[in-house]
This record gives sequence, C-alpha cells and structure tokens, in this order.
Amino acid sequence: MRELKILTGAVAISLALGGAALAAEATAPAAPAAAPAGPSDKAQIQALERGFAAAFNAKDTKKIMSYYAREGLFVFDVTPPRQYVGWAAYKKDWDDTFGLFPGPVSFTLSEVSITVAGDVAYGHSIQDSHLTTKDGAATELVARVSDVYRKINGKWLIVQEHVSIPVDLATMKPDPLSKP
Repeated sequence: MRELKILTGAVAISLALGGAALAAEATAPAAPAAAPAGPSDKAQIQALERGFAAAFNAKDTKKIMSYYAREGLFVFDVTPPRQYVGWAAYKKDWDDTFGLFPGPVSFTLSEVSITVAGDVAYGHSIQDSHLTTKDGAATELVARVSDVYRKINGKWLIVQEHVSIPVDLATMKPDPLSKP
C-alpha cells in the first residue's frame, strides 16, 4: 500500500510539472513571424548592374555614381590616368567621358558572373559600349570589367573596379573590339 501511495504521489508531481510547463507554453507570447525574404544578395547585385547599364544609356553620371561607394573607392579604368582613387575622381572620369561623346550611346552587359561571400562579393562582365562623338563619328569599345562589391548599410556598392581591353603584344595596339 505504501508503494502505491509513493507511486501515486510521483505521478501527481509529474503531471503537475508537465501541466505547469504546458500552461507556461500556452501563456508565453508567440514567436514573431519571420520577415518575408527579400531579394537575395546576388539578385540585388544583378539589379545594381542592370541599373548601371540603364544609367549609362541615359548618360546619367549622378545615377552611375550611386552604384559606387563614396568611401574607399579604387578604380583602374581604360583611360588615363592609371588609377582613380576616390569617388570624386571617378565621377570626373565619367563626366569627361560623356563630354567627349556627347552624341547617342548604347551599352550592354554580357557574361555577368557574381559570387557572394558574406558582405563582400566579386564579379566580372563584358561591357559593350557604342559612343558617338560631337561630329557624329561612332566608336565601339568592348571592355572586360571586374568588380568588388561590399554591402554597406544594407546596400550593395562597388568598392573596387578594374576595366581593361586586351593588347596585341606584337603590335602593342589595343583590341577595343575583343571577342573570345
């Protein structure tokens, strides 16, 4: 009989503790719902590149520069000088470029590749530009571009860029229409 009382007491305690845990769960606030997933980092960078292309086609230097970091920007471009250090220096390069080619332009991206690693990403593309001088002369330039992106305050920006065109070493002449 004594064993039955001990067993009954143990069952009662177990039920009480289990009931208290269930009651605590029932009165605890519900966990907040997960925020809806936004575009992936890769998709955000792809959108950056599409925006860049649209800004180039509109010859909108201000919009072009909105895709570059204001702090710590470093660019190797195809035009002299050898390098552009800082946002203001690279903005001037864009202003100068559109000044040399005041006529219609068209710009397309191809072979875009983007790899994301945390808050840093890198990518490369082929960029085909058709530019028109003030006297109507058309120029085409096919450039190879490598970019490094950083997510700064929740926004992906270009922090480093390298623009190049191949050079024929036998003639030391650039190949501005480089094809694979």
